[in-house]
Amino acid sequence: MEIFSGKWTFLIMGELYDGPMRFNQLNKAIGCSTKSLADSLKLLEKNEVILRSVLPTTPVTVEYSLTSKGQDFQKVFLEMRNWGSKWL
Repeated sequence: MEIFSGKWTFLIMGELYDGPMRFNQLNKAIGCSTKSLADSLKLLEKNEVILRSVLPTTPVTVEYSLTSKGQDFQKVFLEMRNWGSKWL
């Protein structure tokens, strides 16, 4: 539960379900501070929920995507959204 306790975790994962995204794309989509986003991404990467990929471009491009562990959480995520829609 510690992994998913962050304020931005579910929003990050929700955005990444559609495919890999760069930091700035995530930041615009979610609307949190860069520090909060960076901290959340580090925690998710440390717990192997997301993968940080450095692409050999000029300038260097970094993309974030869900690992199989993160993708497997989608069922739980969708059920939580359904519950929220029904009761909140």
